[in-house]
Amino acid sequence: MATAYRGAPTLGEEIRAWREGYRHVAGIDEAGRGPMAGPVVAAAVILDPQFASLWWSELRDSKLTTHRRRVELAARLRETAASGIGAASNDEIDRLGLLVATRLAMLRALEALPSNPDLLLIDAVTLPEGQSSDGENGQTWPQRALIHGDTLSFSVAAASILAKVERDRLMDEYDAAYPQYGFAHNRGYCTRDHQRALGEHGPCPIHRRSFAPVRAWLDARR
Repeated sequence: MATAYRGAPTLGEEIRAWREGYRHVAGIDEAGRGPMAGPVVAAAVILDPQFASLWWSELRDSKLTTHRRRVELAARLRETAASGIGAASNDEIDRLGLLVATRLAMLRALEALPSNPDLLLIDAVTLPEGQSSDGENGQTWPQRALIHGDTLSFSVAAASILAKVERDRLMDEYDAAYPQYGFAHNRGYCTRDHQRALGEHGPCPIHRRSFAPVRAWLDARR
């Protein structure tokens, strides 16, 4: 069952899980579902209760922090927490659909963790049971979907920060490859300048063909 709450994240969900006997609680979140270009990126983070720190109170939904602060927090998380990153490409989004591709990115993030979690706290969605990212039989984890989980759980907020920082890094690389689209500042979202660039240059290899603005451009030229 999904839990809904809106506010500053806390350790409440993690403490409840630890008291229930779960030791490695992984928070999972994604970045990049809305853009019309680039991948969707997910992160999984396991915070260790033995190393609980006051700075965790600085964790927030990535959308509520500055780029500079996200980079600083991401660096601290990589030093002090177990984490994994996964992504699904724009081609996978077009072929599988956004929700399935998002779950695929989350599975890849889980598989990239250095230690195996025994409970998942996921922002808004659940993962298919017994499935790995390659479609083969995988592990089944107990999981809890938290609506607005990045404003509820420190672990999910941490994952949202790592996912956002990694996706921004990728979009900076794509900006260098395709400078005409302004990916370094619009991050692939459907901004006015991005729509104008799409109209002038057409889609590049990282545009999502299934998204309406790109699909409309392609349809107009058929």
